[in-house]
Amino acid sequence: MSARTPREPGAPPSRGRGATFNPANRYRDHAREGYDDGWPAEADDAAQEAAPRTTVTMQRARTIIARNDSPDVPFSQSINPYQGCEHGCIYCYARPTHAYLDLSPGVDFETRLFAKPDAPELLRRELAKSGYRCDPIALGTNTDPYQPIERELRITRQILEVLAAHEHPFTIVTKSALVERDLDIIAPMAAKRMARVYLSITTLDRELARRMEPRAAAPHRRLQAVETLAKAGVPVGVMVAPIVPQLNDRDLEAILEAAAAVGARSAGYVLVRLPLEVAPLFRDWLAAHYPERAPHVMSLIRQMRGGRDYDSAFGTRMRGEGVFATLIEKRFAIACKRAGFERGREHTGLDTSRFRPPLLGGDRQGELF
Repeated sequence: MSARTPREPGAPPSRGRGATFNPANRYRDHAREGYDDGWPAEADDAAQEAAPRTTVTMQRARTIIARNDSPDVPFSQSINPYQGCEHGCIYCYARPTHAYLDLSPGVDFETRLFAKPDAPELLRRELAKSGYRCDPIALGTNTDPYQPIERELRITRQILEVLAAHEHPFTIVTKSALVERDLDIIAPMAAKRMARVYLSITTLDRELARRMEPRAAAPHRRLQAVETLAKAGVPVGVMVAPIVPQLNDRDLEAILEAAAAVGARSAGYVLVRLPLEVAPLFRDWLAAHYPERAPHVMSLIRQMRGGRDYDSAFGTRMRGEGVFATLIEKRFAIACKRAGFERGREHTGLDTSRFRPPLLGGDRQGELF
């Protein structure tokens, strides 16, 4: 039989998946190419290619808190309970991290997932270290902490339970209405100025959302989650991220207006980022779903990135440069002012003074006094 890649550029998209193919892993020193050896493809193989299944592997981590000193992001600490994301957002800048696992950033990223079941215990250990400095922990910085597998595994919830038990502040960014499930933890923490939640809403167009973010919550459900959180007293914001020129930028003002109407307090945005393997995946997705618009979309993206698909320079990678980027910035500022929003994804203002380090081992006796 021939050696065939799971999917190749130009293949029709699978229902419920974002990526249209699996690009090669850049760390491998060899590659596999498909060829016709005269044998027809097996029916089972064709079915598997048309509807790739999701698998979850339990991953044993050594640490769970990731540190960050980038000037472009507003947090210094984050936790990612999962690697890979079943939401399948085609633009996801985290896709290239799957190459570190010897997998493809394409279909593999959204079907071959990794979970960290020991994350809550690892978190306790790190919080208990004598040199630990309390600073808000962000969840949802790489892959979504409320992606579908969280319904069963509940690792994100267990992490929140640890943070709440020791009065450690946190923020959450998600595209999932599943965040409502954990209001019994989030709302009391928010009442003590220790929690904020941000819903990422990229479009109000259901069809565009279905194609661009195939397994994330529908736009109206994300707005409902904003309203539910706000009514529970949780400071909630909306992230219009990413903005893709001539695809979802038309919804910018409408998203902010709708979010303000249901109780959102703040807003932020990020222009689409296409690092490494994300660029060819996104171009192929555009050709499959919006062939007539694809050249114009990519032309505008390159105008904002110095003539390239992506520019990773600090200071401009989130906002871009040029006429279109400036236009988006001005539109966003005007819409925020009209809606009465605070601008940005703020981590300041959360209370770190109440933090109580865990007492591990024989020290647990001290918790009784």
